[in-house]
Amino acid sequence: MNKILSKKNIAIITARKGSKRIKNKNIINFFGKPLIAYSIKAAKKSNLFSKIFVSTDSIKIKKIAKKFGAETPFLRGKRLSDDFTGTNEVVSDFIKKMNLYDEIICCIYPTAPLMRVKDLRRGFNSLIPNNYIFSANKTEQNKDNVFNIKNNKISKLKTKRNSIKKKIFIDSGQFYWATADTWLNRKRVINVGASIIQV
Repeated sequence: MNKILSKKNIAIITARKGSKRIKNKNIINFFGKPLIAYSIKAAKKSNLFSKIFVSTDSIKIKKIAKKFGAETPFLRGKRLSDDFTGTNEVVSDFIKKMNLYDEIICCIYPTAPLMRVKDLRRGFNSLIPNNYIFSANKTEQNKDNVFNIKNNKISKLKTKRNSIKKKIFIDSGQFYWATADTWLNRKRVINVGASIIQV
């Protein structure tokens, strides 16, 4: 068996309470359930994870997470709950506090109700050491955060306007797989060389 596949898998769903565009978006009612419930449900249904955690600064979100089957062992501090803190910082802090240095970590966003279990599994099965793999989809909008891919890996970031004629992709905002060591030692998920799962 591949050494990377012999480790434990941990899901970390990042769900702070602050949101400027949509108030309480992570727990807003979506077809009868809090939005975060769909991410927890998909993680559970995948049967990939030994633990499903929620990283949050909100007691209310903690209670909702528990109701749907996820654990919140501590509340995230204010320093990691502002508009400027990136996903890597939040996940890395969680890894250190929970001593998850030997695990494979899948960061899942709480605002991904359309995420498919089969895509989570595809991501895990495609993971290689020292790299990230995340979900992405094609787009016709040439924004700052789009990229080109080659062999399902990012080949170029922030493509030029004429790249719209080619296939360009954007992060779908669903999930991000990597070993704990990768989370701790690489500062950005979306960078040249990172792998994608097309969704």
